[in-house]
Amino acid sequence: MPLHIVIDGYNLIRQSTMFMGLDAKDIQLGRDALVDSLAAYKRLKGHRITVVFDGIEAPAFSDQKDRVKGIDIRFSRRGEQADAVIKRMAKKLGQKALVVTSDRDVADYADSHGAVAVSSPEFEDRLAMASYLDAKDAEEIVEEGGWVPTTKKKGPRRRLSKKARKKKVKMRKL
Repeated sequence: MPLHIVIDGYNLIRQSTMFMGLDAKDIQLGRDALVDSLAAYKRLKGHRITVVFDGIEAPAFSDQKDRVKGIDIRFSRRGEQADAVIKRMAKKLGQKALVVTSDRDVADYADSHGAVAVSSPEFEDRLAMASYLDAKDAEEIVEEGGWVPTTKKKGPRRRLSKKARKKKVKMRKL
């Protein structure tokens, strides 16, 4: 089943150590840096990615929908918050969606409609790793003494809750 990642754009930018400084200088710089990182992530993983921004802070000349470097960009309509757009997408996509937000209300709504919600800092870690791997080939990392695959079991066996297992499966796809 293909995974569709729906990202609360400003939530990720403003909680991110990578994009926060650029956003403080110019909001467009923060958006561009996020799209560049997501494009690198998409090259590695191939998931469909949609970033949703609040339309209040949209550039005057922008459309409500756009596609840059393979990343779908959506701005909410005037008077509407990006949260409402994300909720509609989570409801429509259901189990195919992975919602990236630290907004508890949006995350709970996504979970209740079958989507999996991931916090912005947790996704930022995956994004940083993808950027690193995009810059450096994966085989070079293993040769340098990086991660070595193993089947060694650790600790007692404990079954996670159904919700936690569903999240874990989708997180593995990231």
